[in-house]
Amino acid sequence: MKHLMALALLMTSLTTLGNGLSDGVPEESASVLPADRDIPKDEFGKMVRQGQLIFSDTGQFARAYVGNDLSCRNCHLDQGRKAGSAPLWAAFLSYPAYRAKNHRVNTFAERLQECFRYSMNGKAPPLGDPVLVALESYAYWMEKNAKINPRLTERGFPQLQKPSSPPSYERGKIVYSNNCELCHGANGRGKRANDGHLAFPPLWGNRSFNWGAGMAQLDKAAAYIKTNMPLSLGGSLSNQDAWDVAYFMDGHDRPQDPRHTGSVDETRALFHHTQNSLYGHLVAGHVLGNGPVPQN
Repeated sequence: MKHLMALALLMTSLTTLGNGLSDGVPEESASVLPADRDIPKDEFGKMVRQGQLIFSDTGQFARAYVGNDLSCRNCHLDQGRKAGSAPLWAAFLSYPAYRAKNHRVNTFAERLQECFRYSMNGKAPPLGDPVLVALESYAYWMEKNAKINPRLTERGFPQLQKPSSPPSYERGKIVYSNNCELCHGANGRGKRANDGHLAFPPLWGNRSFNWGAGMAQLDKAAAYIKTNMPLSLGGSLSNQDAWDVAYFMDGHDRPQDPRHTGSVDETRALFHHTQNSLYGHLVAGHVLGNGPVPQN
């Protein structure tokens, strides 16, 4: 029987957990986060609530900076609280930090900018923009009021062991059909509720994350899937199945990497020269990144 599944997608490339959770499933309960009722009823609280709204429905509340159908909550589950799904508050604790992706030290606000650029396939809000201030306020409020379990490192995704066999598009297609298709559709475009809002996000095509996003990396996608999917059934897929379905998902085309130089080969050499990126590879008879992008 097909499971309900939401392969909800990623603010891009948050670092994996390094605490030995090699099966991709957290061993302990997460830290205790504050409830919405604890948001203060003052000017700061108003900004926190605005950040929560942006996080929940990014396309509506930060429309000028979003270029697809995704919202922050599609990747960062439970309103950015859930351990193992790159929780927002834990990321706030981790910056400033050096990022190999852009070869410099990033602030938390700059990290958020890249989420808009890659995972949202949009453009970065300027530093100091109310959108960034609201998201920073929401993250800070959660972190400041959390009862943190010191034994847990909750940033990013649990580390997932390499599969026993190389990831397979054909096997991944079967895993997708059995576990993901019911929610995300045979064409990967996601599904909308009767009122029109997006219930399950698109996983590829023109309304999904672009080639620069972290979820376009097989290791990050597989770790996220293993830990969190099918929705509410995280940990039920085998490691091999998680890698295979990640390969199938990332084996479809999507919006171009904003760093594209005009040449897929050159862009791959500069930004995707890793075994975890399928950009520029021939998959299912098509060179990925070379278009056309399926229309959702």
